[in-house]
Amino acid sequence: MFNKAMQHLGEERSVIRELFEYGNQRKKIIGADKVFDFSIGNPSVPTPAFVQDEIKRLIAEVPPERLHGYTSAPGLPEVRAAVSDYIQSKFGAPMSASLVYMTCGASASLTVTINALCEEGDEFAVIAPFFPEYRVFVESAGGRLVVAQSGKDFRLDFNALDRAITRRTKAVILNSPNNPTGAVVSEEELKRLALLLERKSLEKGEPVFLIADEPYRELTYGEEVPFPMNYYHDTIVCYSFSKSLSLAGERIGYIAVSPLCCRAEDIFSAVCGAGRSLGFVCAPALFQRVCAAALGRSCDVEEYRKNRDLLYDSLTKMGYECVPPAGAFYLFVRALEEDAVAFSERAKDYELLLVPSDSFGVRGYVRISYCVSRTVIERSLPAFQRLYEEYRKN
Repeated sequence: MFNKAMQHLGEERSVIRELFEYGNQRKKIIGADKVFDFSIGNPSVPTPAFVQDEIKRLIAEVPPERLHGYTSAPGLPEVRAAVSDYIQSKFGAPMSASLVYMTCGASASLTVTINALCEEGDEFAVIAPFFPEYRVFVESAGGRLVVAQSGKDFRLDFNALDRAITRRTKAVILNSPNNPTGAVVSEEELKRLALLLERKSLEKGEPVFLIADEPYRELTYGEEVPFPMNYYHDTIVCYSFSKSLSLAGERIGYIAVSPLCCRAEDIFSAVCGAGRSLGFVCAPALFQRVCAAALGRSCDVEEYRKNRDLLYDSLTKMGYECVPPAGAFYLFVRALEEDAVAFSERAKDYELLLVPSDSFGVRGYVRISYCVSRTVIERSLPAFQRLYEEYRKN
């Protein structure tokens, strides 16, 4: 009668979403100020004033039929040109407006790109810990997800990657800064990855693509995020403005296919075809224009830095073991028992909503989204202390 696999996905929401909905219910029962919801990466820093100003300007100056009407399926030509110009000027990478596809956020960018590349029997390699929806995106496209564990301090483990990339590998998905650890892939690591992918492509006889998932590019605390297209030709960048501009609910981003990709124009045609088949055409017209005027700019990252420092310093002082994040707005914390799911359930007793690491591809950790108000972090600290003391006693 209907697709059972889709029914399963609808009934078995991601752990992150389940915790988020649980938190919403608890807030109704005991009050929002008593629930410490660190489940979802929903930006808390206000959308920058220049974004609001641009929205007002567009509404005042652009006729409604143009402002809110359909655009070309891949996006407005002037917006695609703005993205291309920005990539060339900011990163010094060759780019063409004809290879830019505007999308409904990072999830659409990834879904469209994976569907554009995936053929029967293809594998997509990811590095754990990884965003759990990668598995859904890949498997829904008919591919198979292959997981390579990261190494010490969650840096790239090139031996593990070497084993994970086979003749069936269509692409490697790289997320830097990383969700959930906040790790940033260094230039040295990216160069080594490029050499590995070049060798694997020669062995395979066709490219192993690099899909760069970059919604957190601007959210760093001093570290440079090298631009993948400058190191590996067969790169496709999937970008979102959701995090950098606090526009998560507006669902706006883009796909950029490197002009140095093997058969770049054919790949872009496949991107357009995948967008068509999935219904991801004509991204929101108003916000295409807004983001074209905001390229390279971001919200106040210092607010996230303050949240990070308060949470990291406080938890490590209590005795928790935390991974120092160089970017994004997540803190990866070792659970106080081997079973992270059980630890996450125990934390609920203190109204702490922490995401267990199992669905991220590793065991024994929880992810804390610190893109919340400072007061939530401050009020949560006694609960973290009581949770730690309970484990210490037992």
